Amino acid sequence: MRNNLLITSIFTAAALFTVAGCSSNQALKTTDGKTIVTDGKPEVDSDTGLVSYKNAETGKTEQINRDQVQSMGELDN
Repeated sequence: MRNNLLITSIFTAAALFTVAGCSSNQALKTTDGKTIVTDGKPEVDSDTGLVSYKNAETGKTEQINRDQVQSMGELDN
């Protein structure tokens, strides 16, 4: 019984690491010169003009106006 739990835990951890490895960090460069590192690709809402992203430092989901973003690009991980 204990071996089954250990094997299941190992496979679960391996699956989580595989999924987490698929998302790449992105860099948002703002018009005021700041660089924001995001966890995964930001989403642009064309209706509101907001860019939603998960901040890689804080882990919180945040938004910024599209007109305040100078560029977006993928970082080499």
